[in-house]
Amino acid sequence: MSEGRFDVRPLDESTWPAFAALVEANNGIFGGCWCIGFHPEGCAPSAQVNHDRKKQRVLDGTTHAALVFEGEDCVGWAQFGAPDEVPKIKNRPSYEKDLVELPDWRIACCYVGKGHRRQGVATAALAGALRLIAEHGGGRVEGYPEDAADVSAGFLFHGALSTYDQAGFTRERKIGKHRWVVARQVDPA
Repeated sequence: MSEGRFDVRPLDESTWPAFAALVEANNGIFGGCWCIGFHPEGCAPSAQVNHDRKKQRVLDGTTHAALVFEGEDCVGWAQFGAPDEVPKIKNRPSYEKDLVELPDWRIACCYVGKGHRRQGVATAALAGALRLIAEHGGGRVEGYPEDAADVSAGFLFHGALSTYDQAGFTRERKIGKHRWVVARQVDPA
């Protein structure tokens, strides 16, 4: 699917090499996370273990992400999944304090590679994730973004609040100094 000048593809066996190239070019993402930190097993102290866990999830089809491509290069993504796939979120005690009902889907992690930030990659990734969620049956989607004015672009791993605002999410409640719970209903495709 096309999002402006970018192409968005799901993370799967065919796109794993491009995803892995972006992760490797960016120090394993936050020192070796490999975008496994929000999964039940969380990050191991070893980047290689995290790599292996993420690759196995891709092979098993138990991880979801909308990868943003510029040409054949992956330049960013938005990871998403059902709450049992990505149960670990920041500010969890505050989140659970006023929790009424779990969402159908969570946008767990947004990442844009160095040299591609502030160029619309995160916007394309979020739009792509919402389209993929629609293809998986839709439902209530939550995100946990922060205000970009308060957090450096390299650390907006939940995404920028303004990006979610522009994508039609509603601010529901604050769960941290700068972090919000935002939600949106996505119709099935």
